[in-house]
Amino acid sequence: MVQSAAELSLFLKARRDALAPEDVGLPGGINRRRVRGLRREEVAQLAGVSVDYYTRIEQGRGGAVSDEVLQALARALVLSADERRYLHNLAGNAVRRSTRAARPAEPCTPPDVPRQTVRPELHALLHAMAGVPAAVLGRGLDILAWNPLMGRLWPGLDDLPEAELNLPRLLFTDPGTAALHADAGLLRAEVVARLRADTGRDPEEPRLCAVVTGLQRSSALFRELWEAREVKEAPNGAHRLRHPRVGELDLYFEKLPLPADPGRFLLVYSPEPGSASEERLRLLASAEQPA
Repeated sequence: MVQSAAELSLFLKARRDALAPEDVGLPGGINRRRVRGLRREEVAQLAGVSVDYYTRIEQGRGGAVSDEVLQALARALVLSADERRYLHNLAGNAVRRSTRAARPAEPCTPPDVPRQTVRPELHALLHAMAGVPAAVLGRGLDILAWNPLMGRLWPGLDDLPEAELNLPRLLFTDPGTAALHADAGLLRAEVVARLRADTGRDPEEPRLCAVVTGLQRSSALFRELWEAREVKEAPNGAHRLRHPRVGELDLYFEKLPLPADPGRFLLVYSPEPGSASEERLRLLASAEQPA
């Protein structure tokens, strides 16, 4: 799915194109630029490496790149912490792959890739969290399990077939999911940026490959966001939902890793204490829900 050496090249170019000289304290120059973005020689200057060496790195011919050079490139390109991790992951994966026997990249086949499972203890934990919408997500952001309140918060979730229980797939292909999330555009961008970060850690993970490949085939919007190469983990934040029964809900979210269950995390929503959203969520959790 992702060839790390090639992706390293594309990622560096994308981040270089996203910056203007004034963003990094360089003069704009007297020659008019045809496009926004830094030139290779400007990145090399900022990173303290030769133009030839930077060019070889960006073209995938740099070999093993030291941590010091990667850190210098990250500073030069004003990378976020998530983007820095992605850059280091790509560089490390590219070196590891180069030491193995070369083999052509083959597309994965989504129907052949199984979803992860959830331990009974985690199911019990979800159901014990009666007043909190919670779910377990897995590789490729598959929705693996959820508690009753999450099912009420997300109408129709309980009725979906297993093959459709994938957050990116629903956001990009299901109109009902888009209508539920008032900030669907923001959420789509966050999800794609998370998938991109995940491919840096494990570019050949089969379930992740299946999800990304399937959406590249089925959604033009996904392809556009994927090619932007934004990288963001978003372990917490806030989303707004438009619930058909209780109205708008402004909720915080937390994504909590499950160390004993690799590739899975607990997604939990909570409202601001004393807010209208807290009262609406309480109504949703109660036996007497609005008609």
